[in-house]
Amino acid sequence: MIGYLWATGSVLLVSVAQLSLKWAMMQFPPLAWNRGFLSALQTSTSGLLVLLGGLCAYALSMCCWYLALRRLPLSKVYPLLSLSYVLVGIFALCLPWLQEGFSLAKLAGLLTVVAGLVLICRR
Repeated sequence: MIGYLWATGSVLLVSVAQLSLKWAMMQFPPLAWNRGFLSALQTSTSGLLVLLGGLCAYALSMCCWYLALRRLPLSKVYPLLSLSYVLVGIFALCLPWLQEGFSLAKLAGLLTVVAGLVLICRR
């Protein structure tokens, strides 16, 4: 059971990381030939902080994933990673500052992932 808790923690953290990185990248100006990545990072302190937070969430997600893999078979825990696609998709649509648009194709994709998870995880 504890393995599933670690896997859930990994899924939640990687989802937070993806959403954070998306928002952070929207805060920076587009990269140009005369401006490097480091100078673009200096233009938004809040964007830089959220970027670093997202990267930390990724690192913590990997720690949780390591602990989940030590306790559960890969065939059981790996499909749970696709939950992050569903979570990120839902939150990207619900959070207006991410500027994601709704479409039936996106909804169908999310429902397909959920259906696949149900098929894989059922006994």
